[in-house]
Amino acid sequence: MDLSALAGSGLDSAASGFVVLLVLTGFAAGFIDAVVGGGGLLQLPVMLLIPGITPVQALATNKMGSVFGTTTSAVTFYRRVHPDLRTALPMAVVALVASGAGAAAAAALPAAVFKPIIVLALIAVLVFTVAKPSMGQLTALRHTGARHYGLAVALGALIGFYDGVMGPGTGSFLIIGLVSLLGYSFLAASAKAKIVNLATNIGAIAVFAAHGSVLWGLGLVLGLSNMAGGYIGARTAVARGSAFIRVVFFTVVTVLIAKLGLDILTGR
Repeated sequence: MDLSALAGSGLDSAASGFVVLLVLTGFAAGFIDAVVGGGGLLQLPVMLLIPGITPVQALATNKMGSVFGTTTSAVTFYRRVHPDLRTALPMAVVALVASGAGAAAAAALPAAVFKPIIVLALIAVLVFTVAKPSMGQLTALRHTGARHYGLAVALGALIGFYDGVMGPGTGSFLIIGLVSLLGYSFLAASAKAKIVNLATNIGAIAVFAAHGSVLWGLGLVLGLSNMAGGYIGARTAVARGSAFIRVVFFTVVTVLIAKLGLDILTGR
């Protein structure tokens, strides 16, 4: 059957080959998201392959799939790493609200406005991380008290809004912010980032669902495969530690820079 029906009727008319592609993509994206974020780099392009789907529908359905994966990885990290919720929860609450605002603004603020700024920020992040090889190996908090929580909340608001508007690399931005600004290890930062990223996905979905942009059947397929990938990815990250997360972080950020840079050059 033709894929144009898929966008309108969920899974009923999905070709078996495309379902397999969605499952594999969702699994891989869930794994990457659980470790360091950036799974949207895989999921979103696949969603946009569906004939007749709009960019907002693709973004909304991608968020629904990600919620399943981030919930699974957040629970897995919490049970095994026990992140400090006094920092993670205020970040998550603010990020949820900011993500909803970003999703509401998504139609009015074209991605082309943000992409050059984001590429420059990612390059700076990559250079900064390479220049400090010991950064993120252990948790050594840079601030205490109100300053610590103020920076955490500001980080949650900024990245939450970005996730609602665009999304790719949200987990990576959260992790590098928690590592470089607040002084967490990569493992501790990943655990907190999953809680915050779950909130940003929920905030965006609430707005997208209210506008009827979510394709629920596709979202369920992505969600179930995201759950499997998120569970395995979180367990792998906990078992292999900050050094493994750092390597995956470099890889994902490099790919993200290349992808967004190509979008700018080709005018997409």
